[in-house]
Amino acid sequence: MGEWLPHSPFSWATFTVNMIGAFLLGGLTEALSQRAEDERLRRIRLLIGTGFCGGLTTYSAFALDIHDAAPAVGALYAAATILCGLVAALAGALAVRR
Repeated sequence: MGEWLPHSPFSWATFTVNMIGAFLLGGLTEALSQRAEDERLRRIRLLIGTGFCGGLTTYSAFALDIHDAAPAVGALYAAATILCGLVAALAGALAVRR
């Protein structure tokens, strides 16, 4: 992703990957909340939620991008990532809601 998207004034690659992860995690959470919790669903949630989505998203890079940016750009980038991440998670949940 870093090869395809620009890094200035903030990292669009990190932002995009984090939005995809938030969308997937929102959809997963909603899909699993519609079923009774059992050991199999707990393992699926851990594998996909913590494993795949945790490995996909790059919140450590997000923190470094904020740290390395000018203060105004870093604040804008942080706010946009948090707000858009919440929207992406909600969109993922709505996409799988019945």
